Amino acid sequence: MQTTLSPEYAQTTDGEAAEAILRKCVHCGFCTATCPTYQLLGDELDGPRGRIYLIKQVLEGATPTRATQMHLDRCLTCRNCESTCPSGVDYGHLLDIGRKLVDAKVPRPTGERAVRWALKEGLPSPWFGPAMRVGQSIRSLLPAKLQAKVPARRDGGAWPTATHARKVLMLAGCAQPSMAPNINSATARVLDAASIQTLLAPKAGCCGAVKFHLNDQDGGMDEMRANIDAWWPHVVDGSVEAIVMNASGCGVTVKEYGHILRHDPQYAAKAARISALTRDLSELLPALVPVLKARVDASKAAALVYHPPCTLQHGQKLRGSVEQHMAALGFAVRQACNESHLCCGSAGTYSVLNPELSTQLRDRKLKHLAPKEGEVLISANIGCITHLQSGTPTPVRHWVEMLDAALDRT
Repeated sequence: MQTTLSPEYAQTTDGEAAEAILRKCVHCGFCTATCPTYQLLGDELDGPRGRIYLIKQVLEGATPTRATQMHLDRCLTCRNCESTCPSGVDYGHLLDIGRKLVDAKVPRPTGERAVRWALKEGLPSPWFGPAMRVGQSIRSLLPAKLQAKVPARRDGGAWPTATHARKVLMLAGCAQPSMAPNINSATARVLDAASIQTLLAPKAGCCGAVKFHLNDQDGGMDEMRANIDAWWPHVVDGSVEAIVMNASGCGVTVKEYGHILRHDPQYAAKAARISALTRDLSELLPALVPVLKARVDASKAAALVYHPPCTLQHGQKLRGSVEQHMAALGFAVRQACNESHLCCGSAGTYSVLNPELSTQLRDRKLKHLAPKEGEVLISANIGCITHLQSGTPTPVRHWVEMLDAALDRT
């Protein structure tokens, strides 16, 4: 797609990066077939190709409007289109640039700004945990819409105390420890069973995705730098073999630190190394299966229905590992009968900012997952887990929780 940058964007970092991405697009439209919002709305401007045209127009000097902003906001950033694109268009990074440029020129209404500010400042805040506990204590009194965002309190279980020669770092995350504490402790217990010790860097916080994707890109990059600083002593001394992510939304972001901070003279090299060390927890499964197989008794476990998060299958390009290796450990696992590649509608803060579309996608996903009595839904991202749980009485868990529960510790 030929692009002629306006003088405002010519020879700028964002302009040049966007132009390079745009030139790969041959406007074939294959992406529209796998775009969730296009499937719901049937509007070209609510599909990747249409949004690409909108961004191209802005880069060429057109004045963006609230309608431009709305169509870009409606994108889930699921990146399904990237999996479909035959030309390798880096749509996710183009959208980050487009949203940044449009927001710089199109003021948002006061109420909209307030909600976005509350999300980007509240979710990564140290006050999120106490606020969630208060919400959980009065959950039965909350309106249904708020109950859907406040999962019932669950015990995290014990953290293993053994010391092992093999060590990994794990990002605790900003929302996960309060919303589903068992995911982190289950991860540590499963790795402990394979003689791998899980370490947490106390000063590591939010991965930066919340602020970055709400267009506080500077704030998001500050959080990324803080995490790099927190992890760096462990990286330099060689004491850890990987940085493990058990929330795929965080994982795809940390794997992109090297790209996002590539122009930062102080952090570019460090960020690239951090990204290279980062592994989704599922990437450890091939090595864990032969070690744990004799200790896993899945005979009494519920049958599992797996929803692969977009951030795993499209963002990180990791497909098939969870269901393949959980099956190798003895679990009965199946996927959705249709549309397993489509987004469930969670998409970070999307379910708050676009509740109607998000709910439609959730219900569509649950219809295709079609959980039966006695089955358990599993996924690999706290956002998907919470969102799906809000629409079904079927338990929704992280796959590592099911593996942890099946471990024989005698």
